[in-house]
Amino acid sequence: MKQLRASGLRAYLDDGADRMNAKIRNAQNMKVPYMLVLGEREMLAGAVSVRLRNGKQENGVPLQDFIASVRQTVEHKEQI
Repeated sequence: MKQLRASGLRAYLDDGADRMNAKIRNAQNMKVPYMLVLGEREMLAGAVSVRLRNGKQENGVPLQDFIASVRQTVEHKEQI
């Protein structure tokens, strides 16, 4: 979270008691463009699993690569 916010990106942590599928469904209903899933494996690897609004998913993306990609998308006002 700190790295995302320090990079100028908005970030929200859903640490509620809901199941993962319910959290993903809620984020999709709110039209969240990127959902990051961070489990024990990802933490050890310094990576994240990225789920896009359209349902595509990329696993094991290094956090710094994700931040750079999103910053480029924002700077160029690209649609995802």
